[in-house]
Amino acid sequence: MEALTKSVWQGLSEQDKQEWMQRIALQLPEGMQYEGLRTFERYGQRTLTGVFTQDEQRFVFVPGNQVTLGWEKWHHGMDEETTADLHETASSYGIEDVQSFLAGQMSPVREVNIGPMLVECETISLGWIEVTEEEAFAQEHEDFPKALAEFKESGLNEYELHLEFKLIQDQGEVRILWFNEGIELEDLLKEETAAGFSLLTEDEWEYIYGGGCRTLFPWGDSFDYTMRLRHLGKPESLVQSEQASADTETDGENHHPYDLELPNFFGVQFAGDPYKYELTLGATGEVMPKGGDGGALICGGTGPLLSFLPAASVFFRDMNVDELDWEELMDALYYRRVIRLSDVQLNAE
Repeated sequence: MEALTKSVWQGLSEQDKQEWMQRIALQLPEGMQYEGLRTFERYGQRTLTGVFTQDEQRFVFVPGNQVTLGWEKWHHGMDEETTADLHETASSYGIEDVQSFLAGQMSPVREVNIGPMLVECETISLGWIEVTEEEAFAQEHEDFPKALAEFKESGLNEYELHLEFKLIQDQGEVRILWFNEGIELEDLLKEETAAGFSLLTEDEWEYIYGGGCRTLFPWGDSFDYTMRLRHLGKPESLVQSEQASADTETDGENHHPYDLELPNFFGVQFAGDPYKYELTLGATGEVMPKGGDGGALICGGTGPLLSFLPAASVFFRDMNVDELDWEELMDALYYRRVIRLSDVQLNAE
């Protein structure tokens, strides 16, 4: 398995890739099945990789790689729109040296070796558990029946009663999430380890998000102001598009998913939401949050560029998390499972 680096993987024939995936499938936790090869493409990168499933949850094969992570300087440089936005915002906060400010927020530059692995495509909420309508009514929450009935008639995409329950419209169906306040993070990690899974390390998270990009964002140094971002208004280009197709589209929310939440070139989906944290493992096994700042910048009115910078692959960590108890963040914590294939014994013959 150590041989399955990115360069080796790309050089294999499709038949050889199929054989490797089928060989891997024989050594996986009970219930995991190999579904076949699939191509994912985004941000100028393209990967033909294996897809696995367990209990309707998808995993993808990510080949190993020796790669540089972190950020300290521009690779190509920002375009005029991004430069003007960044300096205007920084100036309003009294920041004079923009590059030093950014470098201070970013993950340190380092060389790392990433082993081959299977990575869960979507994250799992630590604080929220999906339940059926029957299970939700069994909770006998006094506000739930009325909230559900009104939500079904409202046309809203999402409704949340803080730390109680959450309702989400999903392709004509209402998903119900109930807040789980009794879970212990340590117990969860032990449970997943016993089942054959682990969490991503910080290095693995940054690599899978950015693919080893040397730019500020996976797509380049400039911000893409045409993206549709959660918590912010729709970009003008999307508004015009929806107006032009209003006779055929009835719900722009469902036809235009948030850009940062789409699968990337490995087929992995990230939260793309600065209010959310994904849990990763630090160098000594401690749990570290990635991908958010609790919404601090977006609440400060910094605009899309700086507001969503904490959701970028090169952003280090929200340093304020150390001052908070995990219980206070439970509704914003997510994790994904991983199987490191360097730990799996395979016959390469």
